[in-house]
Amino acid sequence: MTSVSEIPPPPTPSDEPEAEFDPEIEEDDLYDQLMAGTALPEPPRPINWNLLSSGDAEAEWLALNQWVDWLRRTYGLPASVVPPFWHRHPELVWEFSALHLYWIASYDPDQSASGPIAWHTDFAATRDRLREWVATCGTRIDRDRPTRQTIWPGEDPQGPIEDETITDRAEDFIDFVAADVQARQEIEDEFLRAQRSADDVRDD
Repeated sequence: MTSVSEIPPPPTPSDEPEAEFDPEIEEDDLYDQLMAGTALPEPPRPINWNLLSSGDAEAEWLALNQWVDWLRRTYGLPASVVPPFWHRHPELVWEFSALHLYWIASYDPDQSASGPIAWHTDFAATRDRLREWVATCGTRIDRDRPTRQTIWPGEDPQGPIEDETITDRAEDFIDFVAADVQARQEIEDEFLRAQRSADDVRDD
């Protein structure tokens, strides 16, 4: 029989293990519960027009075209800054695409309140670059021509450059995008055919 003197005393509060509490983990768990099932918009990312698939290219063309149209109407921009046939000139496409992404990021709800004024500051510099691009490529309000290229030694000379009169800008844009999407689709189809042929050779 165990005597009373052999029974250990009850643990004092200091002897009890302290409960671990990590407020950061608790807050994260709560946030995850609150945001469960909520679709958040993805942050804008740089667009590499050289690598877009046919489907992505079509979506990006339509989104950029809508925004550029909004831009030129909102700010009353002349054709010397935003020409109707900007889509025919890669230098203008890349410039407008970068400006568009910058605008999206600047007006994101989580962005600093200084984002819009920073965008407008850089927009002023962008307009100067656009005027230079437009003047160099020679596109006009009602006609267009390919951007002149500097031919390096050993390269084939560029063919004759002639102005093309265009009476319907919207129709020209649709035709241009359709051709671009088709060209990308043909590259994708060729890649898949080559991949299937390679797989068939390995199976044999």
